[in-house]
Amino acid sequence: MPSFAPENSHSRLLAETPRKLAFDPSKNFQHWRQEMDKKLHDLVGIMPDQVPLNIRIEWEESHDEFDETRFLFTSEEDADVPCHLLLPKNAQQPLPVVICLQGHSTGMHISLGRPNEEYGDGPIEGDRDFAIQAVAQGYAALVMEQRCFGERKQVDEKRGGNRCHHASMTALLLGRTMVGERCWDVFRAIDVLENFDAVDTGRIACMGNSGGGTITFFAACLDQRISVVMPSCYVCTFRDSIGSLNHCADNYVPGVLQNFEMGDLAGLIAPRPFVVVAGRDDPIFPVAAVEETFALIAEVYSAAGAADNCRLIIGDGGHRFYAEPAWPAFRELSGWSD
Repeated sequence: MPSFAPENSHSRLLAETPRKLAFDPSKNFQHWRQEMDKKLHDLVGIMPDQVPLNIRIEWEESHDEFDETRFLFTSEEDADVPCHLLLPKNAQQPLPVVICLQGHSTGMHISLGRPNEEYGDGPIEGDRDFAIQAVAQGYAALVMEQRCFGERKQVDEKRGGNRCHHASMTALLLGRTMVGERCWDVFRAIDVLENFDAVDTGRIACMGNSGGGTITFFAACLDQRISVVMPSCYVCTFRDSIGSLNHCADNYVPGVLQNFEMGDLAGLIAPRPFVVVAGRDDPIFPVAAVEETFALIAEVYSAAGAADNCRLIIGDGGHRFYAEPAWPAFRELSGWSD
C-alpha cells in the first residue's frame, strides 16, 4: 500500500532546501555574522516588553559547601521566575557564575540535586545536578526555572498533558516562539545578576542538557554577555534531530532551515569558548550528525580566528550530561581556575 504521508516530501526538503545564510569561507565573516544575527532575532519571534525586575529574596540558607539564596524576579508582565543562587564557601569573590538550565524534566530542583516528592523523582542521575557540580568547581551557580517546567508548569500538566505543547503552540499564535521566550528569561536573569556583588558579570557561563542545551545554545547566539557555552545533548543537525525525529514543539523555530543549520549558527557564538557535550548512544540527537555539525563549527571557529576555542566531548552513553570529561574542557577553554 503506497504511503501518502507528509514526511515523504518533508524528507526530500530537509535534504535539499538550500540554506540562504550557510557558512561560506569566501565571504566576509563579520558581514555574514551580522546577517545571521538579524535573521535569527526575526525568527525567534517577538520578544516581551521589558518591565522592572522586581527582585524579591524569599530566603537564605547556609549549607556545608555553599550559601544559597532563593529569589524571584519578573521577566515580563505576569511572568515571575523562581531562582536559586549558590555561592561556594571560602571562595574569592566576585565569582564566575554558571547559569544552569534543566531540560524536559520535572524542574530546576534537579540542578540542585534534590528529588521532588510531588513528582515521585528517584535519585538524580545522568550528572544532571549542574549547580552542585558548578559549586564544586569553585563557581557560583544560578538555577532558574524554565517556562513550562517545575514551578512554572503549564496548567494542562496537572491534567496529564504535555509539559509544554500548548504553551509552545500559543506562543506561535502570538508571533513568538518558546525558544525566544525562554531565552528572554535568560537575558533578564543576566540583568538580575548585576544586583549581586558576589558574582562577576564579566564571567557568565550557561549550560544545560537536552531542552536546557537548546536554550543554552540559542541564548548564547543572541546574547554576547554569555562568556562560555556548554550545551549537552542538543547540538546536532536540525535535519537529523528535530527535523527527522519526534520532538516536543518547544524545539522548533519556524523557517530556521531556510536560512541556516545549527553549525552555521556557531558563527554567532564564536570566538567565545564553546564546549559541545554529546552521548554516543543518544537516540534523539544522533552522534554521526553531532560530529558532522561539530566539523562545521570547527570550520566556523577557524574562520573567526578561534580554532582552539571549541571542543567536542562524547560520553559513552545516552541522553545525559557527562561531567567527568566536560568540566576539564570547560576549565581549560574558559581559563576560570581556582
